[in-house]
Amino acid sequence: MFYCRWIKRPLDIGVASVLLILLAPVYVVVSILVRTKLGSPILFRQTRPGKDGIPFDLIKFRTMTDGRASTGELLPDSERLTSFGRLLRSTSLDELPEIWNVLKGEMSFVGPRPLLMQYLPLYSPKQARRHEVRPGITGWAQINGRNTISWEQKFAHDVWYVDNLSLWLDLKILVLTVLKTVQREGINAADGQTMQPFTGSED
Repeated sequence: MFYCRWIKRPLDIGVASVLLILLAPVYVVVSILVRTKLGSPILFRQTRPGKDGIPFDLIKFRTMTDGRASTGELLPDSERLTSFGRLLRSTSLDELPEIWNVLKGEMSFVGPRPLLMQYLPLYSPKQARRHEVRPGITGWAQINGRNTISWEQKFAHDVWYVDNLSLWLDLKILVLTVLKTVQREGINAADGQTMQPFTGSED
């Protein structure tokens, strides 16, 4: 697609390069706070599927502790997510390291969010179309409910984005993302926790 190759990708590279320089002080401050409040490692790395389902290592600031039960197993996410971690998530500061993923070509600023590798075999053929483009730091689903909508609604938004991809749509998503981040909308599901795991659907 002309836009993705000749406009979207060059824009991603240019903007990511500038932001990595301008936000350097923010990276330093957040890194110090994460190290102080949550310990090491400062960064959270996890393998996620990228364009065409090709795996890559997504990088974020850590938001959870390593709290474990007496059996040695990690405690549930809700118990390991501290107030500081919630602050990082609600302000999307935890997402800043993903700009490096954008610069490397593994992600774009706008696109379907990269989910877990184990979800790949659970997608319907239609849902799997979300991998026809690079995953994004933000996307159409994020400004239309994020974690407050169902998986089926989220995937429908992702596929709609793939079918309607354009410069103007990307700009609209970026502007609305800034507004919603300031308002802190749609961060958590209705029960106050992050999304429940995807187990597949009939769609």
